[in-house]
Amino acid sequence: MSNTKTIVPNSTVTRDLRQLDESTENIYESIVVISKRANQISVDLKEELNNKLSEFASSNDNLEEVFENREQIEISKHYERMPKPSLVAVDEFLNNKVYFRNPSKEQE
Repeated sequence: MSNTKTIVPNSTVTRDLRQLDESTENIYESIVVISKRANQISVDLKEELNNKLSEFASSNDNLEEVFENREQIEISKHYERMPKPSLVAVDEFLNNKVYFRNPSKEQE
């Protein structure tokens, strides 16, 4: 994810579809770009979360230790409060923070 802080809403936002196809001139192409970026963000977040939670993993977990680990719970809650990858991807796309290209258009 980018280091610059932008305010991305945590809930669904109504969008004007005409804004989405300004850079590609095709709404479907825009949706593909946004969905691929959302997948990238999702994979990065999942990897980051797994790395942070792996610090807490032990070979002999008992049930009490799992439920009592407050730091692990706080990390999980932080990631749950973050905006969904699809919302971040739409925001990045609308603010021209996503690089994309269409090889079939380049060949023409």
